[in-house]
Amino acid sequence: MITFLIRRSGVMLLTAFCLTFIVFFLTNLEPNLEKLTKSEGNMRMTDTEVQSWLENNGYRQPLIKRYGEWLGIAPGWTRTHPETGKATGRCVKAGTAIADAPRFCGLLQGEWGKSLVFKADISGIVAEKLGHTGKLMLAVMLVMVPAALIIGVIAGMREGTKTDRSLSAFSILTTSTPEYVTGVIFIVIFSSKLVGLRWFKGTATTAMENATFENFTLPVVTLALYGVGYIARMTRASMAEVMTEQYIRTARLKGMSFGGVVVKHALRNALIAPFTVIILQIPWLLTGVVIVETLFNYKGFGWTLVQAVGNNDIELLLAVSVVAVFVVLVTQLISDIGYMFLNPRIRVN
Repeated sequence: MITFLIRRSGVMLLTAFCLTFIVFFLTNLEPNLEKLTKSEGNMRMTDTEVQSWLENNGYRQPLIKRYGEWLGIAPGWTRTHPETGKATGRCVKAGTAIADAPRFCGLLQGEWGKSLVFKADISGIVAEKLGHTGKLMLAVMLVMVPAALIIGVIAGMREGTKTDRSLSAFSILTTSTPEYVTGVIFIVIFSSKLVGLRWFKGTATTAMENATFENFTLPVVTLALYGVGYIARMTRASMAEVMTEQYIRTARLKGMSFGGVVVKHALRNALIAPFTVIILQIPWLLTGVVIVETLFNYKGFGWTLVQAVGNNDIELLLAVSVVAVFVVLVTQLISDIGYMFLNPRIRVN
């Protein structure tokens, strides 16, 4: 187990380096840097002024060196302005001399940079928005997982019956309908004046501070419905396979009731495969909330990602990407470890 964890940690670290470098490269392409320059200066800057600004702010250094500075594994860029004599650079804050500036000031040192849009430290922005999205994700998981397991288990127990076909059709319908379609339908039916039901009058924006049934139900159900079908289908297939195993028949021949066979023998083995799917819903929710949060104006992690992309906020976009990569890799490791504990037939070579 220790060897497995060390090996997987090494692979995760290498994967994180590769993915973050790709994002860093894409966000620092020339058109993005030009937009950044004009947003910091003015939209009428000439090409010469753009190149001068990029040179004076360290953007003309080699890409690998800038990536190392951003990570915090290379010394931060500093310089003394030839005209004003003031110290500038990544590690130099206002009023600080170059000699007093820290040598390393990147991601590993907790220096996430400052957002150009929100005009605040990125670490605080990411923590706040992750809290909002975490609350939404928790509510979705509490609704989605039990509902999906119940649907999948019932369908698998009654394979081939009308119940199975009805539940399977429902699962396929929810999975094949995009979140933005479901969200718009819910808004029109339950929240707008068009139909007149007006069951949910609150807005998701107020749910960030005070979540209630009226302002939090629609975004939660919109996300939960999309994931329910996928988990239910996986659970149904696993349950149907387990119910045909020899030990299930033996238990039935011994006189055990159908419900007892399902609870004591079939259910645990049937949930091994869906466990991995359930765990992997976490990174899907973290990145998949982009559409739902934008649609319902819920200012969480996904909404922040949209704002960073739309406003060319390079530093914020990089920070959000790093968090997303980290969550995906960690949840995959957790799912692998959990799968090994649930399935004793798996051995780590």
